[in-house]
Amino acid sequence: MKAMILAAGLGTRLRPLTNTMPKALVEINGAAMLEIAIRRLIEAGFDELIINTHHFAGKIEKFLKDNDNFGIRIEISHEEELLDTGGGLKKAAWFFSGDKPFALYNADVFCDMDLKKMYEEHIQKGSLATLAVKERKSNSYLLFDNEMLLKGILSSKRQNTDFKNNIEDFTKLAFCGIHIISPRFFSKMEEDGVFSIIKPYLRLAREGAEIRGFRIDDYFWRDMGSIEKLEELKKLVPLTGNR
Repeated sequence: MKAMILAAGLGTRLRPLTNTMPKALVEINGAAMLEIAIRRLIEAGFDELIINTHHFAGKIEKFLKDNDNFGIRIEISHEEELLDTGGGLKKAAWFFSGDKPFALYNADVFCDMDLKKMYEEHIQKGSLATLAVKERKSNSYLLFDNEMLLKGILSSKRQNTDFKNNIEDFTKLAFCGIHIISPRFFSKMEEDGVFSIIKPYLRLAREGAEIRGFRIDDYFWRDMGSIEKLEELKKLVPLTGNR
């Protein structure tokens, strides 16, 4: 099973820590964010990974070498220019040959969700993509119908729905940075360059593609992307990055 970890971000909200290291190597009680993500994926059965890099890329490569790639195959997709989530995935498309779904995992999220269950549900429903979502406060919400099919987005910056229903008819849920994606998604990506993966998701959902949400309300989830959130998480997770 294959997966991609998104680790190329500048980590501006984690400064001054990220003035000397990539965001993915910032530690939570003794374990780097990247290590936590890798171990979560290995526990769920993923044994071939690709990691995108940009900011202090050499330090990530050294970290992986020093840890013997955690005993699995790990490739690097280096971005001279930050490509955002969609552009970064498209650049790494070569890694995902075959027809088996793969995971896309943000390095700066901490979650104890059942990734195997999410993967199995994705296969069972035959979805193009499955997104981990949760009822929580956010600046942006994805909108889902009663079958958990993506129908639009609601945020301070934009609104985009199928326009057949009122927004009140949809369930508003926040995206949690974890996806399961079928490789046929690549042939449907018309976007190029720098773009968020949410852009093709919304376009394809409007065209009738099955982009589904997978609710993780009962699981522990935190964003580690800022100093404040990192310090909060350290108090909640006393041991070396595990829960």
